Amino acid sequence: MTAWDREWLAPAKLNLFLHVVGRRADGYHLLQTVFRFIDLADTLRFESRRDGRIVLATPTAGVPPEQDLVVRAAEALLKVGAGGMKCPAWGTASAGAAANMGTTSGATIHLKKCIPMGGGLGGGSSDAATTLIALNHLWGCGLSRAELQSIGLALGADVPIFIHGRNAFAEGVGERFTDVAVPDSWYLLTMPGVAVPTLEIFRSPELKRDTPAIRPADWQPDFGHNDLEPVACARHPEILRYLEWLRQHGAARMTGSGACCFVAFQNEAAARAVQVSLPDNMRGQIVRGLAAHPLFALT
Repeated sequence: MTAWDREWLAPAKLNLFLHVVGRRADGYHLLQTVFRFIDLADTLRFESRRDGRIVLATPTAGVPPEQDLVVRAAEALLKVGAGGMKCPAWGTASAGAAANMGTTSGATIHLKKCIPMGGGLGGGSSDAATTLIALNHLWGCGLSRAELQSIGLALGADVPIFIHGRNAFAEGVGERFTDVAVPDSWYLLTMPGVAVPTLEIFRSPELKRDTPAIRPADWQPDFGHNDLEPVACARHPEILRYLEWLRQHGAARMTGSGACCFVAFQNEAAARAVQVSLPDNMRGQIVRGLAAHPLFALT
């Protein structure tokens, strides 16, 4: 089996807390959060092509292929060639989307989605990061982790953490990382069934933007809250219904801008004991926390 034949995992993340500590002059919010990878993952597979095109064989419903983060990530990696960096994928000009990037290589991308969209689990960002990691390897580009993170940040604020590859305390717009030790945990992850547009939450006048910042060294498990949660719950009461049920069993949180919510357990048996008591009109599954991204060794 060659590297082109393998499947590449794109894991989901949880925000164990999420504080909005300020806002920059350009409107971007300053955040503090701890990202934790979990074993719920999308899967990608790549086929080599020699016409300089990036083709998504499995487009996401409602998302034009040219706007899909996976396609944008692959094309962004090709564009690096125009900046003077070299890899085997950057050769003579060819046809398609990469014609002006000086490349003869392209890729057909197959994406199998398992991470719910609009759930605050970072699925799209993770898919983009895995695309950068995989094609950097498959095309032999040799870009460093920092270089891939720089490309990823231009695609979205959550992309760099998936390239960083370790559970981490994040600051800034979510791109400055300090690795933290997160206890081995299992989670009951619930899906309220509503898609929450991230911009809708961050643009809300009700959003609290002045939570005091802390030092990464001061973070402890179960610390903090999610500043986005009250806004999301006010707009989508179904999220609040899930959180109220979960809080009977622990310190439940919403992840990201929602809508998925979770509660942590020390072992799988405890998590499954609560899962079986979920009301019939609630959806949830058991996931396990990861110590690192499955592709960490490749970046």
